[in-house]
Amino acid sequence: MIARLTSATLRGVDAIPIDVELDVTSGQLPSYHVVGMPAPSVREGGVRIRAALEAVGQLLPAKKITVNLAPADLPKPGTAFDLPIALGVLVADGLIELGPLDGMLLMGELGLDGTLRKVRGALAAAILARRLGLRGIVLPAASAPEAAVVDGLEVLAAGHLAEVLAAVAGQAPLRPAARPRPRAGGDPTLDLSEVRGQTLARGATEVAVAGGHNLLFVGSPGIGKSMLARRIPGILPPLSTDEAIEVTKVFSAAGLAEGLVTERPFRAPHHTVSTAALLGGGALPRPGEISLAHHGVLFLDELPEFQRTALEALRQPLEDRAVVIGRVNATIRLPASFLLVASANPCPCGWHGSHVRTCTCSGTAVDRYRGRMSGPLLDRIDLHVTVKPVALTDLRAGPPAESSAAVRDRVVAARARQAARLASFGLRTNAEMSPAATRATCVLSDDAEAELARVGGKARLSARAIDRIVKVARTIADLAGRDRIDRDDVSLAAGYRVLDTDPTVDPRPFTVAAPSAPRAGVDGLEAGDRGA
Repeated sequence: MIARLTSATLRGVDAIPIDVELDVTSGQLPSYHVVGMPAPSVREGGVRIRAALEAVGQLLPAKKITVNLAPADLPKPGTAFDLPIALGVLVADGLIELGPLDGMLLMGELGLDGTLRKVRGALAAAILARRLGLRGIVLPAASAPEAAVVDGLEVLAAGHLAEVLAAVAGQAPLRPAARPRPRAGGDPTLDLSEVRGQTLARGATEVAVAGGHNLLFVGSPGIGKSMLARRIPGILPPLSTDEAIEVTKVFSAAGLAEGLVTERPFRAPHHTVSTAALLGGGALPRPGEISLAHHGVLFLDELPEFQRTALEALRQPLEDRAVVIGRVNATIRLPASFLLVASANPCPCGWHGSHVRTCTCSGTAVDRYRGRMSGPLLDRIDLHVTVKPVALTDLRAGPPAESSAAVRDRVVAARARQAARLASFGLRTNAEMSPAATRATCVLSDDAEAELARVGGKARLSARAIDRIVKVARTIADLAGRDRIDRDDVSLAAGYRVLDTDPTVDPRPFTVAAPSAPRAGVDGLEAGDRGA
């Protein structure tokens, strides 16, 4: 007798249906074979399945057991086939019928005592089951909550093989998985109010977050670069439901999901991270740090210390907001729409141009250190600002700075303006705009066009850098609540690209104020500052 059950495997972050076919034949020497390009972990599953069945009072038939995982030309990694194979053996031997579980997708790893353990890709499998028109999905209790967010699908949770067999026998139905409760976002102890001074860097951070622009801090050690970066999650807008599902799919594929991910991810890999760990990869590709930062923040502290190959590999994902990994048997596209925030010292010792300590680096050493950040990579970073020291009196006794909550309100308002304006293009933030969307939505005044031509010619900026200046200027106007980009917006946006000129020279400082404050904040330039 042949039994057929439905399961799934992962390719990247998406699930692919797998037909689990079992044939149990008597009259031959007992054996257990798995065909269909199974990974070693799938072949070894026979040992787990035998022990788990014995733990619940069932014996693996002393017959020839053949398991076929179709399609046969697709690699089958993981351990999620344990549960459907165990049930299929009993069905093929005529010992049980699936009954209430017929027409459902089954996934689960078995422990030797019959416990069902967590599997990767539960959310992707649930989305697949709904697309295939299946009645529902059966998952380990530890994996079911992330799949429960899929509407229109019955998601059943089981903690032990005995529970599944009881449900098949009609003795006790499996319990529906509970939808996960949203968790409070961010770390309340990391608030921007703790950052004293740093008006320029705070303003750049707000602009970067409001428009989704990449940001680089350049400054001496201990000056507050990492402190600012780690407070960015507190001013990010909350994840939408669709974004939360996308993020959870990535975390689930990496085996890191614990229910629905409701907070924007903040990933900060060490500078020794390999290229494969940063971008994703492996013989059977899995998400890397840039995909785990999808719809969140990727923080690269001490940017020049990262491997050159890893940094250069970021260039394509920064443009395409996805990473494509090619292998002999498949090409996989992983999502990677993230906000890049990085920090760097101006030189190896860190004190070049600081006026605090004397730099001990030779000119050659400084040039070599800065050369680790290539021009094409810096061209893709919208804002790079110098972070200057704060006077001790301001650091110790200065007034409290503006809180994260106040900044977040302005960011949310600015992003709402962007979402409404870019809805017809299917985009969310200014940083995502294509050249066509930029031309259609970024209207510059005559003075702004003249200023753009002036700064572009003076710094000899590339076409990409000019395009990014326009996008940043659009975000500055959004924060101020204006539809048209004016001269000051362009000037401020250009001032945020200090590495196009000299990394030790600051653009003029400014603050971002609420749109209700007339000609203040972004618009509030002193007469002497205009044209700087």
